Amino acid sequence: MVLNSLDKMIQLQKNTANIRNICVLAHVDHGKTTLADCLISSNGIISSRLAGKLRYMDSREDEQIRGITMKSSAISLHYAKDSEEYLINLIDSPGHVDFSSEVSTAVRICDGCIIVVDAVEGVCPQTQAVLRQAWLENIRPVLVINKIDRLIVELKFTPQEAYSHLKNILEQINALTGTLFTSKVLEERAERDTESQVNPNSEQGEQVYDWSTGLEDTDDSHLYFSPEQGNVVFTSAIDGWGFGIEHFAKIYSKKIGIKKEVLLKTLWGDYYINMKAKKIMKVDQAKGKKPLFVQLILENIWSLYDAVLKKDKEKIDKIVTSLGLKIGVREARHSDPKVQINAICSQWLPISHAVLSMVCQKLPSPLDITAERVEKLLCTGSQTFDSLPLETQALKAAFMKCGSEDTAPVIIFVSKMFAVDAKALPQNKPRPLTQEEIAQRRERARQRHAEKLAAAQGQAPLEPTQDASALETSPQREEPRGDEQQVESMATNPVPQEGSNQESFIAFARVFSGVARRGEKIFVLGPKYSPIEFLQRVPLGFSAPPDDLPPVPHMACCTLENLYLLMGRELEDLEEVPPGNVLGIGGLQDFVLKSATLCSLPSCPPFIPLNFEATPIVRVAVEPKHPSEMPQLVKGMKLLNQADPCVQILIQETGEHVLVTAGEVHLQRCLDDLKERFAKIHISVSEPIIPFRETITKPPKVDMVNEEIGKQQKVAVIHQTKEDQSKIPEGIQVDSDGLITMTTPNRLATLSVRAVPLPEEVTQILEENSDLIRSMELLTSSLNEGKNTQMIHQKTQEKIWEFKGKLEQHLTGRKWRNTVDQIWSFGPRKCGPNILVNKSEDFQNSVWLGPTGRSSKEASRYRDLGNSIVSGFQLATLSGPMCEEPLMGVCFVLEKWDLSKFEEQGASDKQNQEQIDLLGERQEEDKIHPSGGENQEVQGVCLEPFEKRTSPKGDSSITDCYGPFSGQLIATMKEACRYSLQVKPQRLMAAMYTCDIMATSDVLGRVYAVLSKREGRVLQEEMKEGTDMFIIKAVLPVAESFGFADEIRKRTSGLASPQLVFSHWEVIPSDPFWVPTTEEEYLHFGEKADSENQARKYMNAVRKRKGLYVEEKIVEHAEKQRTLSKNK
Repeated sequence: MVLNSLDKMIQLQKNTANIRNICVLAHVDHGKTTLADCLISSNGIISSRLAGKLRYMDSREDEQIRGITMKSSAISLHYAKDSEEYLINLIDSPGHVDFSSEVSTAVRICDGCIIVVDAVEGVCPQTQAVLRQAWLENIRPVLVINKIDRLIVELKFTPQEAYSHLKNILEQINALTGTLFTSKVLEERAERDTESQVNPNSEQGEQVYDWSTGLEDTDDSHLYFSPEQGNVVFTSAIDGWGFGIEHFAKIYSKKIGIKKEVLLKTLWGDYYINMKAKKIMKVDQAKGKKPLFVQLILENIWSLYDAVLKKDKEKIDKIVTSLGLKIGVREARHSDPKVQINAICSQWLPISHAVLSMVCQKLPSPLDITAERVEKLLCTGSQTFDSLPLETQALKAAFMKCGSEDTAPVIIFVSKMFAVDAKALPQNKPRPLTQEEIAQRRERARQRHAEKLAAAQGQAPLEPTQDASALETSPQREEPRGDEQQVESMATNPVPQEGSNQESFIAFARVFSGVARRGEKIFVLGPKYSPIEFLQRVPLGFSAPPDDLPPVPHMACCTLENLYLLMGRELEDLEEVPPGNVLGIGGLQDFVLKSATLCSLPSCPPFIPLNFEATPIVRVAVEPKHPSEMPQLVKGMKLLNQADPCVQILIQETGEHVLVTAGEVHLQRCLDDLKERFAKIHISVSEPIIPFRETITKPPKVDMVNEEIGKQQKVAVIHQTKEDQSKIPEGIQVDSDGLITMTTPNRLATLSVRAVPLPEEVTQILEENSDLIRSMELLTSSLNEGKNTQMIHQKTQEKIWEFKGKLEQHLTGRKWRNTVDQIWSFGPRKCGPNILVNKSEDFQNSVWLGPTGRSSKEASRYRDLGNSIVSGFQLATLSGPMCEEPLMGVCFVLEKWDLSKFEEQGASDKQNQEQIDLLGERQEEDKIHPSGGENQEVQGVCLEPFEKRTSPKGDSSITDCYGPFSGQLIATMKEACRYSLQVKPQRLMAAMYTCDIMATSDVLGRVYAVLSKREGRVLQEEMKEGTDMFIIKAVLPVAESFGFADEIRKRTSGLASPQLVFSHWEVIPSDPFWVPTTEEEYLHFGEKADSENQARKYMNAVRKRKGLYVEEKIVEHAEKQRTLSKNK
C-alpha cells in the first residue's frame, strides 16, 4: 500500500462506523512493537524489510538502546477490505511493569485491544495485569499468539506437539478471562443482594445460598478466545507472517470441496478428515489421526521452514511456484534463511492482513460503546449513575450516538500529556521551497560568488579593497533580512531563538462526542469538579459566553489552539477532528496537569480517574550540582511531573525535592529526562529513600533462642524494664499493662492512653478503604461547619455501613467490645491505618455519629478540645518514636480524659473576673453553675495563687505561661501516644515487592542465591508445561531491591529477568532494641550480640538520613586492633 495522504486520513476520520481505536497489550518482550512495525509497513510508512528491526514506535533513544517500550504512542493506519475502507488508530504500549501507568492511559481511549502472547513463554504476570486493565475499562480484547517460529526453530516441536502447546496457552488465557468474568458476575449479584436487603419488601422465598447462581444464566461464550470465533490469530511478527483460520478455510473449501462454514468450525479442535469419504470426523486419539489444524495448516508451515533452513533449493522453488508467489532474486540468493522465509511468508500469509481484518471484524467501532462503559466513565467516586443530575444523564445519549452535528456537546478526554521537541511541531517545520524561491536563491548565490571573485582579483592597494569590502558586506547585511523572510515563509509560527530547544506539551486525547475544532473555547474540568455545584451556582438555561460565567472551583476555560494527527514520530496539523478519533491537542500545558476532561457543557462530570496498577514507591532526593541552578531544577521537575502519568514530585519538610517513581527503570528514565530534556543541568541524586512503617506487636512467647520465656528470664527482664522505664521522664505514670497517664504542663488536664496492636485483617481493611474514610471525614467536617451541601448518597451510606460491619466482624472478643462504635478518628492525615478509640465517660464522640454528650454549649467547647486531642493523635501517628516514620496498625485507646481541674479553673476564673467587675451579679453565676457551693469552695482554695498568676490578663483560662491550652493538649496527647508505644514491643514494617522471575532450570540455583542474599523468600515455583521454564514467585523487601534486576541478569547471563511490583507491608520479626538477657542467649549470641540485627540496621540508616541521634559506638572492641576498612 502506498503512503496515504493527509486528505485521505481526514476523509476517513469522518466515517465513525469504520474507525477502530485499538491498543497492543502484552508482557515485556512478547513482540508488541515488532507487530506494530509489521502493521505500519503495510501502509508504506516504513519498508517491509525493516519491519521488526526499526521499532518505529520506539522513538526515544533510551527505548532503542534498552530494547523495551517506555511510553504509549499512537499512529493512524488505513486498511481497505472488500470495498470498505477503515481507519485504524493503533496505540503501542509498554509491557514493562514500571510503565504500566502508560498502559492505563492507552486503554482508556481505546475501544478494543490486541493481547499479544509469546508462544513459548505463554501467559506471564504482566499478561494477566494488562488483561485485567482492559477488563476494568470494559474494552474488547482479541488475541495474537506470536513467535510461533520459536516453536519450530528453538524448541524443535513437531506440528502435533505445537498444536497441543497452543491449545494449552489458549486454555490458560480463557481461564484468566473466566476468573475475571466470574468475579464480575458475583460482584453484581452481591450488589443486588444488598439492594434486596435494603428493600425487604421484595419477595423473599426460602433462599438457598449457592455461589454459582447467576453464573449459569449469564452468557459468557462471546468472551472467550477461540480460533473458530475468529478472535485468535497465529503469527510470527519477525518473519512477517500470520493467519487466522478463515484464510485457510477459504483455500481448502475450494480444494477439497467442503463448505467453508463447516471448515471454520472444524479447523481448530479434535477433528480429522476422511479423504476417501470427503467427510470430517471426530478424532479418536487411539488411532493416532492428526487433527485438521495440524494436517492442513501447521505441517505446511513446518515443511516450508524445514526446506529453507536445510537450504533445499528444489523444494523451495516447488513451494514458491505452487503458491504462485514471486520472490526477488536478491532474497532468493540471500545466505540468511530468515530473509528467504520472510520473503515467502509475507506474500503467502501477510501478517498485516490477518491482524487488521480480525480487528475490523471483531473489535467495536466508537459507535458501539456500551451503556455500561459510559455509565462507569461518568460516575466518579461512590456515586451511582441514577444519582447524577438529569442534565448529566442526558449526556449518555450523546456518548452512544457519537454525533458530529454542531448541536452535539463536545466531550474530549485527555489521558496524558507528552513532551515533544518544539522543532518537531508541524508549524515549525520548514516547508518545501517553490520554484521562484529556488531561482531567487540561485541568483543571490551567483551574485555573491561573482563579488567574491572580483574582490580577490582587485589588486589596487586601497580604494578597490574598500570598495570590494563594501560590496561584500552589503549583501551580507541584507542577507539576514532575506533569510528572516525566508523563515517566515517557511513556518507559519516562527519559534523564538532561545525557545528552539524548548519542550512543547501535547495532550494525548480522544473525542467521545461532537467535533473538536481549532480555536474553539472549551471547559477544562479538574478531577474534583462537580457539575451539581455548577448547576447550583448558575441558573438553568444559561446562555452566557464561557468567559462571563461566575468562577466555579476546579473548572477553567481554554481554547483548543492546535489539533494534530498522531503519526508515531510525526505530527500532522488538522483543522477539526470528528468524534471517535484519537488526536493530539497543543496549547493545554497551562490548564491540564496529567489528565483531564474537556467539555463544551459544564454539566458533564469529570471522567472516573485512571486506575494505575503500579504504585510509585522508589523515592530519591534530587539537587542541582551548582546551587545557583535551583530554579531550573524546580522548573524541570514541574515539566517532568506533567510529562509522566505515574511520577510524583514532593517537597519534604526538610526542603528536599523528592522524586517518587514506580521502579528502577522508571527512575532511570525520569532522571535522564530531567538532565537532558527538562532541566538541562547536572544533578546529584541521593541514595533511594526507603519508606518504613512503625508498629507494635503482642509480647513474644519465646525468646531469641526459642526458649519459652519463663522464670529464669524474669531477673533479666526486670533489669531491662527498669532500663526501659528510665527512658520515660518523671511525672508520667506507667501501669503494668502499658497505660500511660500524663498531665498537661499547667496541671489542668490529665490523659490516660494505651496502645494496642490491631489485627492484620483490620489494618488491611483500613488501607483498602482510605478513600471512603476520607469522604466520611469530609462529610463530618461539613456537618460540623453547619453546611449541609454534601448530601449523603444512598450508595455511600451503604458502603460506610458495610465498612463498619467488616471492622466489627474482625474486632471481636472481650478486649475489643464496643470498640468500633467508639472510633474517634483515623490517622495519619485522618485516613490512615491507625485508629483512636475514645473510652472516656465524659465526652463521647464517634466517626459514625459526630459528637454527643453534655449540653450544647459545653459540647462545642469539648469539641474544640477534642479537636486538639485528635490533632495530637494525628501528629503521633505521622512520625513514630523509632525513626520518625508513620505508624501502621496501632489502636490508641483514650481510657480517661480528666478535665475537672480545667472546668474548676474556668469557673473560678469567671467568678474571679466578675468579682473584679461587679460583685452584685452573683445570681447569674449561680444560674450558669447550679452547683454554686462547690464552686465557691474551689474558689476559696485556688483564688489566691491564680490571681497572682493571671491578674493582668482577662481571658486567662485558655492561655498561661505554657501557651494556649489547646496547644498543650496537642503536645501532651502526642507525647502520651509516643510513650504508650515505647512501653510495648516495637517493630519496624518494611515495604515488600512481589517478584515474578521466569528462569530456565539450569540457572535456578543462581536465582535462589541472589534472592536469599537479599532477604527474599520464595513463595512458590512451578514449571511451565511443555517448556523448561520455571516461574518463581517470591517476596523481596524494597530496601534490598536496588540493583536486584541487574544482579540477577548478570548472574544468570540474561536468562532470567524479574518483574517487581509493590505488594504490601510486612513486619520485620526482629526487635530493633533487642539485647541478650538470658544465659542461653548469652551463650548463643555472645555478650556483645554483634550478629547483624536487620531491623536495627534499617532503623539506624533512616535515623542517620534524617539527622536524628544514632546510638552507636565509634570504637568497639578497643582491645583488638582492627583495620580501618573493617571499622567503618
